[in-house]
Amino acid sequence: MNELATTDYFRNDVLIKRPYIKLEWCEVALSDPFRREIQDDGRIRHWIFVAEINKYLRVVTLEDGLTVHNAFPDRRFKP
Repeated sequence: MNELATTDYFRNDVLIKRPYIKLEWCEVALSDPFRREIQDDGRIRHWIFVAEINKYLRVVTLEDGLTVHNAFPDRRFKP
């Protein structure tokens, strides 16, 4: 993958609040998600299991499915 497209919110808020999140994890979530679903607002959720944190990571993209807007360990996700 080339450089990961991200929103200002992701760069300026999410990565500051959650500095442990690796962009590589987001890239994997987009290219090979465990599950993917479209939200009512058109944004797309992608989940992967990250062994390093022993949790499922939810990565939310804009409607294009490529621009990362949010990412966080999803405590409520049920595989």
